[in-house]
Amino acid sequence: QVQLVESGGGLVQPGGSLRLSCAASGSIFSIYVMGWYRQAPGKERELVAAVTGGGTTNYADSVKGRFTISRDNAKNTVYLQMNSLKPEDTAVYYCNRVVSGRPFSSWGQGTQVTVSS
Repeated sequence: QVQLVESGGGLVQPGGSLRLSCAASGSIFSIYVMGWYRQAPGKERELVAAVTGGGTTNYADSVKGRFTISRDNAKNTVYLQMNSLKPEDTAVYYCNRVVSGRPFSSWGQGTQVTVSS
């Protein structure tokens, strides 16, 4: 099982930026597809960005052009750079290993992102 620890959330004004980090355990992290998910109050958890071991990325339409997912395999860490944040981006953000399009590992504690003036 991969252990996941998310960090970097906070309160930011609309139009602002945040960078989230996710530290993962596992000696073969570099071959995992990793994703960032988010869950807003009263809504289902959704996948917003994913990155393969080789760096190929994919994004939900709602964040395309504003969010950038990246990874550092040497540090077993995946990042989510979030720019031009909107109030509707407010959610708890989680990372997870993605297998066949679905989350594979147990969830970490997540990190809260609040976009508000």
